[in-house]
Amino acid sequence: MRPRHYTSADEDSARWDAITLRDGDVVVSTRSKHGTTWVQAILLMLEHGPVLPAPLPVLSPWVDHLVEPVDEVAARLEAQQHRRVLKTHTPLDGLALRDGVHVVVVARHPLDAALSLYHQGANIDRGRLAELTGAPTPTVTGRPDETTWLVDWIHAQRDPIEALDSLQGVAWHVTDAWARRDRADVTLVHYADLATDLPGQVRRLARRTGLGVDVDLDAVVEATRFDAMRDRATALAPDTTGVLRDRARFFRGGRRGDGVAALPPADLAAYRARMAGLVPPDLDTWLHR
Repeated sequence: MRPRHYTSADEDSARWDAITLRDGDVVVSTRSKHGTTWVQAILLMLEHGPVLPAPLPVLSPWVDHLVEPVDEVAARLEAQQHRRVLKTHTPLDGLALRDGVHVVVVARHPLDAALSLYHQGANIDRGRLAELTGAPTPTVTGRPDETTWLVDWIHAQRDPIEALDSLQGVAWHVTDAWARRDRADVTLVHYADLATDLPGQVRRLARRTGLGVDVDLDAVVEATRFDAMRDRATALAPDTTGVLRDRARFFRGGRRGDGVAALPPADLAAYRARMAGLVPPDLDTWLHR
């Protein structure tokens, strides 16, 4: 069966058709602002050590993103002789995975991720993004405050096929991965565990993927602490084409609980009711713990 096709204004999962996966590849599959770059950095440093041989987005490209011709992305990946780490925002049912490839899916409290997405919006050069993707140049309009934006995000009815970062898109991405969590080649990571037990998560990822055999794991932990990554934003932020206005601002804060704090009680209750209808109960508990 052909994988499900996901698109957005600047993403297209069909670009994966140009990529030949190999034994030993690790694919990081997340929604936006869920800890993607954090986990990419951990995996790449488990392979290369704390000092990477090239910027993170060069070593571990975002395959779906339309800002770079896919043949150039494929050629760069094909030239890599080490174990590769590839990034995608496509859910697992949109990927033609094969034996020998490990998938890491990162989950985060959806309200925290959505609030981070809101703030990232002000850090994106929309004109540059349109130039690279061939989309029409967007009209500049005022932005709602974060609470208004978050409430609209909760209540919007969107199809995950074309609205990957909608509430439905986030819920489907993690639900699909949750159903596969018992597989040896799929690892689920919770953002909260990265924040509260980074050493344990680095060691867990090394054990699950087989990376890090000849690397000082303590050094990887220190190099992937949030402040350390923000200090190296030029090399670690996921941008090679000038889409981000400020790479350091990409690492905004990584706080937990901000999404809940931004909502009035009635809207928080509405969010909880919607999520209860979108994900199974055990996933709901795990996701919001």
